[in-house]
Amino acid sequence: MKKNRGKIMQTKDVREKILNFMREESYAPMTSEELVDALGHDVNPNKFWDELLALEQNGEIIKTRFETYGLPEKMGLVAGRFQLTSKGFGFVIPDNKGDRPDVFIPPRALQGAMNNDRVLARVNNAAQGKKPEGEILRIITHANNKVVGVFHQTGDFAFVTPDDKRIGQDVYVMRKHFNGAKDGQKVVVEITEWPQEHRKAEGKVTEVLGNIGDVGLEILSIIKQNDLPLTFPDEVLEASRKVPKSIKKSELAGRRDLRERTVVTVDGEDAKDLDDAVYVEQINDNEYLLGVYIADVSYYVTEDSVLDKEARERGTSVYLVDRVLPMLPERLSNGICSLNAGEDRLSMACEMHIDKMGKVLSYEIFPAVINVRHRLSYNIVRAILAGDKEMCDKYEDILPMIARMDILRQILHDKRARRGAVDFDLPEQKVILDEKLHPIEIVQRIHGNAESIIEEFMLAANETVAQHMFNQHWPFIYRVHDIPSEEKMQEFAKLLANFNIKFIPKEETEPKDIQQAVKEIAGRPEERLVTTVALRSMKQAVYQTDNIGHFGLAAKYYTHFTSPIRRYPDLIVHRLLRAWMAKPTLKEADAEKLGDKLDVIADHSSIRERAAADAERATVDLKMCEYMEDHIGEEFDGVISGVTAFGMFVELENGVEGLVHISSLMDDYYEYYEERYALVGTHSGHTYRLGDKVRIEVLQVNISDVSIDFIMAGENAGVREHIRQQLLMKQKPSSGRSTQSIALSAETQKKKHKGAKNKEAGRRSAKHGKPAPKSSSKGGSKSGKKSRKKNRKSR
Repeated sequence: MKKNRGKIMQTKDVREKILNFMREESYAPMTSEELVDALGHDVNPNKFWDELLALEQNGEIIKTRFETYGLPEKMGLVAGRFQLTSKGFGFVIPDNKGDRPDVFIPPRALQGAMNNDRVLARVNNAAQGKKPEGEILRIITHANNKVVGVFHQTGDFAFVTPDDKRIGQDVYVMRKHFNGAKDGQKVVVEITEWPQEHRKAEGKVTEVLGNIGDVGLEILSIIKQNDLPLTFPDEVLEASRKVPKSIKKSELAGRRDLRERTVVTVDGEDAKDLDDAVYVEQINDNEYLLGVYIADVSYYVTEDSVLDKEARERGTSVYLVDRVLPMLPERLSNGICSLNAGEDRLSMACEMHIDKMGKVLSYEIFPAVINVRHRLSYNIVRAILAGDKEMCDKYEDILPMIARMDILRQILHDKRARRGAVDFDLPEQKVILDEKLHPIEIVQRIHGNAESIIEEFMLAANETVAQHMFNQHWPFIYRVHDIPSEEKMQEFAKLLANFNIKFIPKEETEPKDIQQAVKEIAGRPEERLVTTVALRSMKQAVYQTDNIGHFGLAAKYYTHFTSPIRRYPDLIVHRLLRAWMAKPTLKEADAEKLGDKLDVIADHSSIRERAAADAERATVDLKMCEYMEDHIGEEFDGVISGVTAFGMFVELENGVEGLVHISSLMDDYYEYYEERYALVGTHSGHTYRLGDKVRIEVLQVNISDVSIDFIMAGENAGVREHIRQQLLMKQKPSSGRSTQSIALSAETQKKKHKGAKNKEAGRRSAKHGKPAPKSSSKGGSKSGKKSRKKNRKSR
């Protein structure tokens, strides 16, 4: 084992020494012979050549046509992950991003790259004030080895059209690779030949999912599209069956016995994987004891076991609208690892002494055994806090503790607010399904004091554990949230200016800045709009080993410690705590090796988290579409949630969002004013602005595209049918280019042509930092010609 560890360290040392040498300011591109001579005795010559080649193949260094080597960032190049949009263009997100902006890649410069590929790109335009634009030179690693889509047969060959519009191109399939697929079926195709500049990707059908219209097919497609596992392998289930159903007396050694303590769980009504329990005691007038007890999953799921490898690959449990795809088998997640009331359970405890200002005075982290006194739900706690007699009588023994929990919740919340934490209280919806999985109701999830109690307690424990491990100088996985880009904050400032709120963008925005803006808009009709845009302006939180803090929480230290049943990083955090308890001091070589392993786990966990979130959101959107299919022709009140050159998105009270296409606004020609987030009538001056309340009618629903079309309420039957035909025409291809609308008159066609040119110019200039010209349209604008499908992320 020592021999192997030395080999790993030697490899890392050689790579780092090559990179560090090339990062020196005085470095000029050298040949491989010059490099090895310059490094001299600092590197093992036998390893140098292999590592130089590996660095080149991975895009970390570049070999020029003159046989010299340099860093991509010093040569106008960038290596990173490619994100393709449904509109055909994309962005390269640089590795080790730092201050480097994303690079815009126009459709003509993709070179066959697909969404999420790791690529090497040349930056052609990086003038000040403009977004950098470039072209892809090389695909370093491909991401989409399997694609889900519709099988279209044409004689002896076929094409699979991907469900994910971001993949951007069909996959060619020869007859010998049909594998029983028939025209119009939904299939999974494995790519055998990657696309090139003038050639489509080729593949073979590996699985036929079903026929269009089959019950459950769309959700199955979403699951497959996001590479989510439906079942556990036999060996994993067999390993789970070997885990005991109860704890033994011998397993209590070295654990603090807290079974007499009045510990409770608080979860949703239908939750089965209960991984956190809490306890609150008032020590004196200025001090509370908060105990957070988390299921000790790491005791049962040991490193590199069959169970561990499966959990690591899955990364997270996935909560779809109609099912749960758990990270761990049910015997663990709902059994021995679940803190079920009345059962002895092993836990990892974090007990904190907190003063009335929310400051953690002292803390302990230790293994324990607990026995949950009551399994509470949010509804039960809510009823107790409201003074419900029946519930108060039933849970009389814990009434004082519930009161203390609510007081401590407020203390912790106030502390976070003082330091600038941004709380986005946006409503969440839950789709209720019948026994046939058909949506029958959309309800708003409640987020009151009961939910906030657990949220605040978990945040406190996560911060405490993160700060503790940071202070121990141990390799660790943090949950980090980087500061928003200055460009996003400038756009946010423009929006706020429309509502007379002053917001000054900074190079490094502070959480308090956004918090203050959200406070100023509170209670106004535009509140939800502003908070939504603020949330979309922020970067995604990720897992990584480098602690940069959590912007949204205004926290210097943060991790995920509280959900090891359903999140792999939490399981790793527990494992690291156990390792630290056994051996507080770590040798440098061991720390470096562990850090490398954690880097891989953090990156993979972030990727699987995004896939899970995409799948969860996609299934909810799908069921919302199915729900609205039963309400075509009905009128609803809504709020304009997005304004574009091709129309406006309207969100209803139930959370459903649809598009009012600009061509359906029959009362005037409308111009799009980007800086005002508005469509303005040319003759009437009538304005549709972000945040305005409107009344709409549901015109049509497209389940396959997961899109909903609205029109303004009150149109007569003739106009309604005319608009429907226009929108149908927009979905049909024209001469292999883009879709186009029906002209209402020669005058309209002329104005449409002029407006479309202006909008296209505006789109191009807006991408590169130029002010977009105003665009005008009525009844059939080409501005929305590409896709009406909702894209929350791009907005």
